[in-house]
Amino acid sequence: MKIRFWGVRGSIPTPLTPEEIRRKISAVVERITTQDLVSPEAKERFLAHLPPYLFGTTGGNTTSVEVRLKDGGIIIFDAGTGIFRMANSVAREQSPPKVFHLFFTHFHWDHIQGFPFFTPQAFDKSCTIHIYSPIEHVEHILREQMKPPYFPITLDTMQAKLVFHHLTEPEVKIGTAIVGWRQMQHPGKSFSYKVKDSEGSFIFATDTELRDDDFARTEENRKFFSGVNILTIDSQYTLDEAIEKYDWGHSSYSLAVDFATEWNINNLVLFHHEPLYNDSKMFSIEKSAGWYKSHIGKNNVNIMLAQEGLELTL
Repeated sequence: MKIRFWGVRGSIPTPLTPEEIRRKISAVVERITTQDLVSPEAKERFLAHLPPYLFGTTGGNTTSVEVRLKDGGIIIFDAGTGIFRMANSVAREQSPPKVFHLFFTHFHWDHIQGFPFFTPQAFDKSCTIHIYSPIEHVEHILREQMKPPYFPITLDTMQAKLVFHHLTEPEVKIGTAIVGWRQMQHPGKSFSYKVKDSEGSFIFATDTELRDDDFARTEENRKFFSGVNILTIDSQYTLDEAIEKYDWGHSSYSLAVDFATEWNINNLVLFHHEPLYNDSKMFSIEKSAGWYKSHIGKNNVNIMLAQEGLELTL
């Protein structure tokens, strides 16, 4: 199972501004010494030792995550703007896949705005896109955003075969994997998903405000959360912000660490980043999360910051 992150921002796309790029370049130039320029190898060493907030970026696209199964099947979580880059990357493969399984966590703008740009696959009559949600009438929801005055073309323009699945059972089989779902705390409902196969298990829980009920040692919680290999979870806020914005439907990075340790999850991916935060702030949050886990004595948790292009393998 391979997991690739194509969109990691929350709420609204957040591209780098020209001023942010200038500041990055200026900061890099200030660090250069004559020894860093003596050879191509020296240049590469210099670049390799730059902090990640300078040499790279978290990314500005909204939520879209790809899971590639061992049988080649493709599961996609949400169709934020990141799905556009995913679709174009897949189209360039030597033998491009023709079947996709798209699961929606919910239907706020930042999770659906890339769907009309699921190209070229959605406009290829040889492709089939299976669309899943525990919410009824998904076809109607997607049709409503793809019509004038909101969008120039309608859902009927898509030539791919669109198959809509209303999830009523707790699990559904997709190729070699089983996908389970669970409702989380978020305005208007949001659903987390768990992908499990012989290689391991992965939970995707964006737009989630963790509550005491999620930490409760119930059989339902244990079955869904306990011992998962990788947890990707909403960590948009600092703790102060989470308190100030109670009931907004998002969590803090410290709560995410608490949650991973409570359920014995060794790999935690911080996700759904605050659009007001630049790269420097995002990587400082990753460091703060690492400090917090050490402070509470839970050093077995590997914490990662979700970035566009990040790829994890089970």
